[in-house]
Amino acid sequence: MDVTGEDFHRLLPSLLEAIADAQFVAIDLEFSGISNQQKSRSRAPKQYAGGKASLQDRYEEERSAAEKYQVLQIGITCVGESLNRGVYVVRPYNFNLNPFPDEKMNIQRDVTLQGRAMQFLYRHNFRLEDSLNSGVHYLSRAEEAEERQIEAQLRDKDESPSVQLEADDTVSLEFMHRVRQEVMAWKRRPTKTPEFLNIAPVGHGLPPYPDRGLNSFQRLLVHQYVRTEHPDLTTTSRQGFIQITARDQGRQDAEKQYRTKTFEERLARQVGLRWLVEAIQGADLSAINPDSFCSTNGSKKDSVTSKFDDVRNRLRGHSTVLVGHNLFLDLIYLYACFFGPLPDRVEDFQRIIHDLFPRIIDTKYLATHDNPDMAAFNLEQLDRMLHPQAQPVIELHPGHSKYSAAFDSTHEAGFDSFMTARLLLRSSVSIEASGKYIEELPSPAEDAFYTPLEGEGDDLIDFNDASEQLEAIDRTSSESSSRPSSGVATSRTTFSHVTKFDLLGDLADEIDPFTLRPRTPAAEVEPKPEPEPKTDNETGRRLPAWESDFWKVYGNKLQVNGTMEGVCNLGLWPQ
Repeated sequence: MDVTGEDFHRLLPSLLEAIADAQFVAIDLEFSGISNQQKSRSRAPKQYAGGKASLQDRYEEERSAAEKYQVLQIGITCVGESLNRGVYVVRPYNFNLNPFPDEKMNIQRDVTLQGRAMQFLYRHNFRLEDSLNSGVHYLSRAEEAEERQIEAQLRDKDESPSVQLEADDTVSLEFMHRVRQEVMAWKRRPTKTPEFLNIAPVGHGLPPYPDRGLNSFQRLLVHQYVRTEHPDLTTTSRQGFIQITARDQGRQDAEKQYRTKTFEERLARQVGLRWLVEAIQGADLSAINPDSFCSTNGSKKDSVTSKFDDVRNRLRGHSTVLVGHNLFLDLIYLYACFFGPLPDRVEDFQRIIHDLFPRIIDTKYLATHDNPDMAAFNLEQLDRMLHPQAQPVIELHPGHSKYSAAFDSTHEAGFDSFMTARLLLRSSVSIEASGKYIEELPSPAEDAFYTPLEGEGDDLIDFNDASEQLEAIDRTSSESSSRPSSGVATSRTTFSHVTKFDLLGDLADEIDPFTLRPRTPAAEVEPKPEPEPKTDNETGRRLPAWESDFWKVYGNKLQVNGTMEGVCNLGLWPQ
């Protein structure tokens, strides 16, 4: 489902309800630019011994890019479970983001577009004009705080600096002399009329300068004079002049309350898509005004408001499981876009993300942890490989039919988040059914943050470049051909195929789609004892329970190919 800026606030209650009902939420982000890792490495060859950067180095590269470029599109897929039917119901949403704040906002935001990244997006049907014309607005937490600070300064005139006129500034001195005389004469008037005094230049509104008005410096002088010398009066800026009236404290308080209310409503609408990120995180959503999406009155509004309050209460303090593919990069951009400036150290980033989202799953890590050869496959290839898997049963919600065709919207954020959700469901149930993860359960005394094991990450490769991916496929095929088997050995190199993509298809045939491991020749299979009867969950029909030991192995670990560590550990999986 595509959600535009015009539709967003009307659909906000149903969007929040989908998150509240979700077993997990899968996300995908598309950016206006990304880091150039090859360029960074060419500038500092000693820093990347063996062609691999440290996790800190990679984080610094991506942080610099996230501070420069913007998120232009985000996909959010909410996955719920229908227990009575035994199916998972998915609701994929696609949002184009408007990178520019509303013109009524005081803050400014620089927007940078990278040529290569934008060409990639345009090849996959993204149009920048859609984001500018109908994209959803957003404010980060840091931007919201800045906007509040600016508004407070504008609202409180007492914070205006005091101006002292110089003795040789005769023009300003004469102007203020006239203002004093006019104000004193108006205060001594015998009747209460007129109820106001307009301070304007001599001849204001008359030929030959009918449009001439006070300049900004003269306005400042009038405001300052009345505020300091006539506390019983108040000033209001008008077109070309300043109007002075008697201070009505009740009226001023009402105007202040109205301005504050209007500002808060405008700010809440500008927060926009960040409300969904806050909902996933389990933050307080009380600042959302139901009037922003319900314009009716009476019983219908009361019903909508009551239901909305229930959804907010369900979300508050409950962090939803967050899922992504190759999630390290997305989390960096997500934080810069919706929260604020990124910390300098990757360790601080790990702790901050873990505090915000205690349960995170990277399907790249899930798919490659037991089989590093799978690192050569991208999200679409992994999804296609597991597509024939019958369990668990996955259904698109009836209101989300856009992605009913199998693979027609790749690299649209909404569709990629949908593929990520499918990959998590299918790969996790098949891996759990194999039981191999039990051998790798961490010790209770294991440090909460990542300590690389000996040799871990050595076989992981950065596949950002297509040539590297094909070379990895060549190496995988050579290793595959060297394995002993009971049959006649055959050569499996790129020279025995018309193209390297034919080899990719053959390699997919060698991978067991249920275990994500190379298929084992019959002669190598060792007899195993008869397994105990399994529950529905163990036979691969349902997602492993979040409280199970399974997620101690696969949860809160981000695959970071091309780094010495190979993995970014976010902390212990909460039980």
